[in-house]
Amino acid sequence: MSLSHDPSIVRLALPKGRMFDQVVDLLKSAGISIGQSERGYRPNISLPDFDAKILKPRNVISMLAAGSRDIGFAGEDWIVETGTEIHELLDTEMNPVRLIVAAPHQILNDGKLPDRKIIIASEYPALAKRWIADNQLEAEVVQTYGATEVFPPEDADCIMDNTATGSTLRANGLQIIDEVMTSSTRLYASKEAMDNDILRGRIEDFTMLIQAVLQARGRVMMDLNVAHENLEAVVACLPSMRTPTVSPLSDSGWLAVRAAIPRKELAEIIPKLKSAGACDIVTTTAEQLIP
Repeated sequence: MSLSHDPSIVRLALPKGRMFDQVVDLLKSAGISIGQSERGYRPNISLPDFDAKILKPRNVISMLAAGSRDIGFAGEDWIVETGTEIHELLDTEMNPVRLIVAAPHQILNDGKLPDRKIIIASEYPALAKRWIADNQLEAEVVQTYGATEVFPPEDADCIMDNTATGSTLRANGLQIIDEVMTSSTRLYASKEAMDNDILRGRIEDFTMLIQAVLQARGRVMMDLNVAHENLEAVVACLPSMRTPTVSPLSDSGWLAVRAAIPRKELAEIIPKLKSAGACDIVTTTAEQLIP
């Protein structure tokens, strides 16, 4: 730990690359702004008692393990690759990817690799070696540092890499032959930070703000009107977080109902509500939901 570091400041690591924009947008939705500065990799953060630094996702993990960063966003794939033991605070479910093994279709026999010694190119050498052992293959791993998909066929027989849509693999003539794991962007904390009462409290508050945004993204606020005699049937249709809010309207015999509804269930719920007697149904986006 640096001698100049204020031990009451939470040191946040932001992931460089494809994760960065989505993480910054997530923080913005939580009321936390990240502003660029002349220092480049040390952006300004609006949250008091926090400072931020941009690192490659793999370096986020290593810095958390070393205790030089307190919390940070990174993919689960790097945790598994490095075998690092740190605290997982939450899964944002953002940037979902699959870690796969792929090869040029020309060398495959019924979707399988040839029965000979093969070369696997990967940014994940530990996971690649584990996969080789699990599949009892004779193989050598060549570690890459980006653009792994261009190695076959001249410099490798197959690759182990992460993919979101598979479009890059297809563009390079590669066929997926196995899926090793799935991964997403997660928020982690160092053991040292979680053992510090002051830092742990601030980290838990930060996590709550992020979790509130993630909860809100999965739900919508629904407002509707219903006649008193239909209230029970309408409420039975609402899978709200708890019981919905019910308020009397100025028109005697009518009630206003408000509830937080899972977004993915809207198409099924709305017809049921109409059949049960609900009317004037309005849905709005929630910024944060705190149970």
